[in-house]
Amino acid sequence: MLAGPSIQIDPLFPYYQNRSADSIAEEIELAGYRSVHYFVVNENIVDKPLLDAFHKRGIGVWAMVIGNGTFSTADYPEEWPSWQMGLLKETNDGFQRLSPFSPGYTRWKKAAMVKLVSSYPFDGIEIAEPYFPEWGGIQRGVYGDVGPLAQSAFLKRYGLEMPDFVDPKSPRYYSTDTQTYMKWVEFRVDAVNGFIDEMINAPDGVRAARPDILVATWSLAIDAGPDSAESLRVEQGMDAPSMVALVRPDLHMLQTHWPDWLKGDLPPDYTKRYQPFMDAIRTQFPELPLGVQADIGSGESMIKGRKWLDQFEAAAFEIGFTSWTAYEYHIGGDMYESAPVPLRALRNGPDELILSFNKRIDVHTAADGAHYTVLVDGRQVSADWMSVTVDGNRITLRADRLPEEAFELTISQGITDTPDRWLFKKRPANAVPPDTRIRIAGVKAAEAPAGHYDNAKE
Repeated sequence: MLAGPSIQIDPLFPYYQNRSADSIAEEIELAGYRSVHYFVVNENIVDKPLLDAFHKRGIGVWAMVIGNGTFSTADYPEEWPSWQMGLLKETNDGFQRLSPFSPGYTRWKKAAMVKLVSSYPFDGIEIAEPYFPEWGGIQRGVYGDVGPLAQSAFLKRYGLEMPDFVDPKSPRYYSTDTQTYMKWVEFRVDAVNGFIDEMINAPDGVRAARPDILVATWSLAIDAGPDSAESLRVEQGMDAPSMVALVRPDLHMLQTHWPDWLKGDLPPDYTKRYQPFMDAIRTQFPELPLGVQADIGSGESMIKGRKWLDQFEAAAFEIGFTSWTAYEYHIGGDMYESAPVPLRALRNGPDELILSFNKRIDVHTAADGAHYTVLVDGRQVSADWMSVTVDGNRITLRADRLPEEAFELTISQGITDTPDRWLFKKRPANAVPPDTRIRIAGVKAAEAPAGHYDNAKE
């Protein structure tokens, strides 16, 4: 949970739909991940069977909730519109930005998080994106919170009106009255940190409900010159050292900011430029595990493949990160580029095989029994396939009779992966490579107490 590679997943994507929870967990396991960051879009909607499936395979699960808003207001109370941030201009981008200055939102969010970790056995909790919008927000108009909730809180704390971010002629203009603006900056940092602390450490917060749960804090990192950390503090209320000091997490994650991950030519060792962010935290908290998050495919022009991700991992560990994760498992370049190949074969009784692939398999192409051939000592043996079923990355073959001794199963190129389930769908399917074979253990040699027969045992 605190070290090594991990991955983010959002089970609401089509890639995870209409398949068993165990097939998802197995695919993640076969990809080499020992922990996942489960994106909880709505605290009231959690796939409990998926959580159990991960745990069954020894995979730890973080509950990753969003702090500064929501993509879904389903099951929110009627008064939720009164919790909204005010921005310099309306965005209408489908994301509802909610204000940390709203007592109603703070109470509701804390109760929702407590219910989440009390109802489901998550191993860790993290509040991602707790910051204010947005990088370059004043110039672009996507800047907040400047609504009545923020104005009232600022007036109560300092006895001052909020800076003016619109009229350069105003005596309160943010770049004119810099003394008030610096108070405003501090006010926003305290709001971000205080919101997280309230969720986690309040007497009725997460740690009180689940003293055993791990806690991760998140902040942004960006390669925008020598003043990057101060710029994030000023523009978005991000100050990682003070956040860590207040919340006392078990892990801190640096999230790659969008101006970086949007770069199509982003080098895999770009995190070396995040050293100042790491140093600022390590100076005060030298033993705290630090992780870094990348984006591997949210935009079509910046999809990152397996080679890039391997190099990213090596560079991250080299400079001292203890863990990394990426958004999101199925949107990386490997999904579009790699062929489906079988990684595991399970003999589930004498005449049933379960083939587990590295990725999701197309139901229609895999259902044709002609794609599977049994070879004993290189000689083809007739197999009367009674049924072929597909479950995500798994194909289950049932035969009238299979050889009791060990044999090879060849798998045809006719089987493909699932472009209709990808984020960007206008890309060709990948087929099983020619002459793909997997060894199947003999019944007696591979007999297991539970009645399962695994080729790995022979």
